[in-house]
Amino acid sequence: MTDTAVVWFRDDLRLHDNETLARAVAGADSVLPLYVFDPGEYGEGMFGLPKRGPYWARFRRESVLDLRSSLRARGGDLLVRHGDPREVVPAVVESFDADVVHAQTKPATEELETENAVRARLAEHGIELERFWTHTLYHVEDLPTPYDRIDDTFTPWRKAVERSASVRETVPAPETVPTPEFEAGRVPTLGDLGVEGDPEPDERGVLAFEGGETAGRDRVRAYLWAGDHLRNYKGTRNGLLGADYSSKFSAWLAHGCLSPRYVHEEVRRYEDERVSNEDTYWLVFELLWRDFFQFQFRKHGSDLFTRSGIRGVEKRWREDREAFRRWADGETGVPFVDANVRELNATGYMSNRGRQNVASFLADFLELDWRLGAAYFESRLVDYDVCSNWGNWAYQAGVGNDSRDNYFYVPGQAERYDPDAEYVKHWLPELAPLPPEYAHHPWRMNEAEGAEYGVQLGLDYPTPMVDPDERYDEMG
Repeated sequence: MTDTAVVWFRDDLRLHDNETLARAVAGADSVLPLYVFDPGEYGEGMFGLPKRGPYWARFRRESVLDLRSSLRARGGDLLVRHGDPREVVPAVVESFDADVVHAQTKPATEELETENAVRARLAEHGIELERFWTHTLYHVEDLPTPYDRIDDTFTPWRKAVERSASVRETVPAPETVPTPEFEAGRVPTLGDLGVEGDPEPDERGVLAFEGGETAGRDRVRAYLWAGDHLRNYKGTRNGLLGADYSSKFSAWLAHGCLSPRYVHEEVRRYEDERVSNEDTYWLVFELLWRDFFQFQFRKHGSDLFTRSGIRGVEKRWREDREAFRRWADGETGVPFVDANVRELNATGYMSNRGRQNVASFLADFLELDWRLGAAYFESRLVDYDVCSNWGNWAYQAGVGNDSRDNYFYVPGQAERYDPDAEYVKHWLPELAPLPPEYAHHPWRMNEAEGAEYGVQLGLDYPTPMVDPDERYDEMG
């Protein structure tokens, strides 16, 4: 036993299945929970874009407030500070004469650099940083192949893991968290963090995405148990409108408000009590994709941020900022792209199907540097996770974990997944008068047809940046 252990919360803002907290409570007389709002997370990122936007920041702030409330309900509290963790964590340790720091470890490069810097500073004073791997379904130490030798293609990696590894049981939340007396500190506003705007949920969005462990577990109960939606997950997961076509767990997983192992346990319980089929398995399959990119970052590190990616693929990438602006504003003239980007800008969320299509349009059709798109998503997504975001963008751009051509014929995707143009018209009301054929392909209307429907291309809606049909033929 030690006298005082600091628990430095990072992307693990929960009490359930949190080994970092549980081990501290079990091994120390007094526990000091700490969360640090790092100004570096809210500063300028790649290409001059913000690192974190208002949706992520609002969700994170709500999650910290919920964590504080949960700790107080167990007799504890949460110390909140705003500053560089490399300075704040050692200062807190010194102030409270702590004996050890417990923290979640992350594979992404900047997060790991911060963690290692804190560890080095603490070591100068004889304080140990005990690190815990808590962000994935499978533990890094349980992989059948060490992370630096795992397969770079998903399917063989998945099959090896499913065949030879097992998921650890969840760790119970501590019943009490004994904390010393301290001034808890104010949770900063978005303005304090330098984030412009404080967005209210948009009524057009699929879900309000309230941050915190409490809301995350409520979402699991609503989707799996009250709504009974898991039995049809694979068949509905490519939907575009409404809360329940997919689980929408991603934001709570990204911020660590939900443990993937907890979700896995709930799926297994659902299969035991309700139904077990390909649909129920598919949610676990998606958790494995998430794991895959976490472990890929552990293996490849900063190579995942380079233009040529982990495979050194040299492509002709353009940096046309005006073209990028039109894409980022949802003004490309290709409705399925624009509708998805406008949803992202208004809500911080976009479906997986939408993400694949808008990424393909930027990287394949416009040939813009794929990292522009990845950095823009980083600045807008409520469910931003560095590994999932950059890994998926590299994959789609053809420089990541798959050598196949992954480009999409976007209007064809729109016809398949939005056959009545309901989604496009929801986010592009200027196209509401058009029949689905023209709502998805407005450039195919002649002037007389446009006049008949009251929609003028180039005035009511932009002329497309590129002709998707011609461009697709060129790529094919």
